[in-house]
Amino acid sequence: MSEQQHTFLDTIKKSTIQDFIVDVRGHANEMTIQVKAEHILEVLRSLKEQHGFNFLSDITGSDNYTDEGRFEVAYNIVSMAHRQRLRVVALIEESDPSIDSVVSLWSSANWYEREAYDMVGIQFRNHPDLRRIYMPEDFQWYPLRKEFPLLGIPGSIALPEKDPPKEYK
Repeated sequence: MSEQQHTFLDTIKKSTIQDFIVDVRGHANEMTIQVKAEHILEVLRSLKEQHGFNFLSDITGSDNYTDEGRFEVAYNIVSMAHRQRLRVVALIEESDPSIDSVVSLWSSANWYEREAYDMVGIQFRNHPDLRRIYMPEDFQWYPLRKEFPLLGIPGSIALPEKDPPKEYK
């Protein structure tokens, strides 16, 4: 890790969010902090207001397909002033795939959270408008989950009729 990252870690160790951090790891000169899912809003608020991470680059949801911590929600945030990126992740269980919404911190989270909901099935508590954006509202499945068939579920979505073959001239 770079000197700047060590300084940042020292600052974090003295902050109020240190008790919510589960793991810190670095790879390719980028840092990832894993936090307890129930404290994600508090941790991200602190990182934004006290540590200058004022830009939310994106939010992703992924399926680890494990017995514990099956789903991972990753927040990529940036401190423009310090020219530093940080990835904050939280693991959530299959039995309750939900986590607090961060739309109150960054309005751009609205779209990212809806995408994670639509594709992976992660529920974002207190989201102002959690509905599907790609799939039909009545679609019962989540395409980016590992158990979803690669070719989709036959008959689950009505496909447009095919045009008859065109004559080659």
